Amino acid sequence: MNPNPRRRYGPPGPQPVRRQNGAGNARQNYERYLARAREAKVAGDEVEMENCYQHAEHYLRIVRGTGDDQRY
Repeated sequence: MNPNPRRRYGPPGPQPVRRQNGAGNARQNYERYLARAREAKVAGDEVEMENCYQHAEHYLRIVRGTGDDQRY
C-alpha cells in the first residue's frame, strides 16, 4: 500500500540537461587532466596516470564535439 498517495512510483520524467561550468570549461579540464597525468607519470603512479589520461580523453571528446577544437 502506498503510504503517500501523492508520491509517484516508476521512473522520473525527463530531466533537464545539466551543463557543468563551475570548475572551468571542457578545454581547461582537458589541460588540467593532462597535467595531472604527466605528474603521476613522473611520480611513477601508473594507475593515477591512466585514470587522468582517460578523463582528459573524455574532455577532449567534449571539446571536439562542440566545435571548440581549433588548437587540437
